Amino acid sequence: MNPEIFEIAMLICFGAAWPLSIYKLIKTKNSGGKSLGFTGVMIVGYLAGITFEYLGTRDYVIYLYIFNTCLVCTDFVLTLKYRNSAV
Repeated sequence: MNPEIFEIAMLICFGAAWPLSIYKLIKTKNSGGKSLGFTGVMIVGYLAGITFEYLGTRDYVIYLYIFNTCLVCTDFVLTLKYRNSAV
């Protein structure tokens, strides 16, 4: 079994949460309870994954990192946009 499958599973599982978060932010226009610090750390982590894939193995997993990074950045921008919204 290729151990890369576990990295892929992790990226799919983490990535599945972001569309739901983005949808909720757009629908409610309320970012209460969201942490910009946490989201920022996630962005840095995904960028580190992209860098590793680019400098190291250069396989298709990089596309999952890029996709997840785009989702997290979208969530981050929406959180900034709606951070002062009333409940």
